[in-house]
Amino acid sequence: MTNDKALTVHAVFATRATADLAIEHLVQQLGIERTDIFVEAEGSQNTSGTVVSGGDTPDDRASSEQSEPQLNGRIKVSADVRLDGADATEAAFRELGASDVRAR
Repeated sequence: MTNDKALTVHAVFATRATADLAIEHLVQQLGIERTDIFVEAEGSQNTSGTVVSGGDTPDDRASSEQSEPQLNGRIKVSADVRLDGADATEAAFRELGASDVRAR
């Protein structure tokens, strides 16, 4: 973000599916550029969240080689936004089930 009157809004999600939904909402509904949105595991290990959401398990339940999703922690999403968009971004995160929503 090139605007110097900006801040970063942070939130955490229990599932990768809800984090993805939040990202799409920020892009499609609030007009935030994808390059201004960041996603990472909350901890040091790879993770799909803390709860199986259904989107992170294989479709073929009969497979003997089925792998379980890596549930090692929550998903952090942050977005660099203009000051006048921070409240809408925080509200969108909360509406979509985020916790620990904060702006800096």
